Amino acid sequence: MNISVNKETFWEKISLASKFISTKLSSSTSLQGVCLKGEKKQIHFYSTNLNSYYHSFINSEKSHRFQIVVEPKKVGEFLSLLSPGNIEIEIKDKSIIISQGKTRGEFSLFSPEEFPFPPLVSSEKQKIKTSFLRETLPLLLFSASTDETRPVLTGVNFVSREDSNQIVTTDGFRLSLLNFKKEIPFPPMIIPSSFLSEVSRLIGDKEEISFSFQEDEKLLVFYLGEHEFYTRLIDGEYPPYEKVIPAEKKTTVTLDKEELLRNVKLVSVFARDFSNIVIFEVEKNGLKLSPKTGGGDNNVAYQEAEVEGENQKIAFNFKFLIDFLVNIPTKKIIIELLRSDSPVVFKGEKIDNLLHIIMPVRIQE
Repeated sequence: MNISVNKETFWEKISLASKFISTKLSSSTSLQGVCLKGEKKQIHFYSTNLNSYYHSFINSEKSHRFQIVVEPKKVGEFLSLLSPGNIEIEIKDKSIIISQGKTRGEFSLFSPEEFPFPPLVSSEKQKIKTSFLRETLPLLLFSASTDETRPVLTGVNFVSREDSNQIVTTDGFRLSLLNFKKEIPFPPMIIPSSFLSEVSRLIGDKEEISFSFQEDEKLLVFYLGEHEFYTRLIDGEYPPYEKVIPAEKKTTVTLDKEELLRNVKLVSVFARDFSNIVIFEVEKNGLKLSPKTGGGDNNVAYQEAEVEGENQKIAFNFKFLIDFLVNIPTKKIIIELLRSDSPVVFKGEKIDNLLHIIMPVRIQE
């Protein structure tokens, strides 16, 4: 069987599909590949890791009927080096041959028999503004865990309240919390953060996209043109995050974000040798930053700040500080402290509905 398709379009589908394959060596080979399925005058592209699914298609001039599973890495690399224009695909029993002019490449196929297709979705489509995915979610995604031994913490938790909703992410060491009006039509659910991160990168300049929620399958689907992105929701009970949020404060520090980011990076040069710990010393008119070096004033940075309340000394993992500072879109930030062993609240100035919490590191005085 021979098929003629546009190289750029075929390559785009293979590349997108490869983002949703399984990378676990223990998975069946079909999950590590991209399934191509010919039906009438369309070629469908499927991939899955059993938690997320991808589906798209391209139109074909001729009617085809086939089902194969290709290894996307080698195929994608080969396609990337071909010239723009059409390519010819010859499908054999155990391989495919991709050719353009006199250039040819043969690629082995995986068994298509075990390939799992996404569940059928019958629920109604709804609209959501892409600004939520493109601008709001990045304020939270970096706080989600990547540790798959605690799957609930790898998700974005959507919480429904009487008059507003909340979105929460945490990895046990930090937490991001966003309050928002009930304009985002998501019911209470925990969505994998890696899936939302991938979709938010692919939406381009569209103002809104469609989605469906299939409750019986616990499945969320985003529709972007001819692309469909599926994910299963995370099943489990989210930890009681409200208990981590401090009810009071003794010190408030307001300071320039970019200067703080630069100072944290400067001190991190030395802090890498001492468990990545940076010490904050809040004084009357400013903040002194130093690595955990057992004393000495040679490796320090100082920044002027507006300080209200008591002097404080507290330590953090500098990586958590940098993650927050590069993602918050404000010129100034506000830090609220209670004690050296209490959760610390970070806010962006004039962003009243978002707070970020970082757990401090205990240090011996």
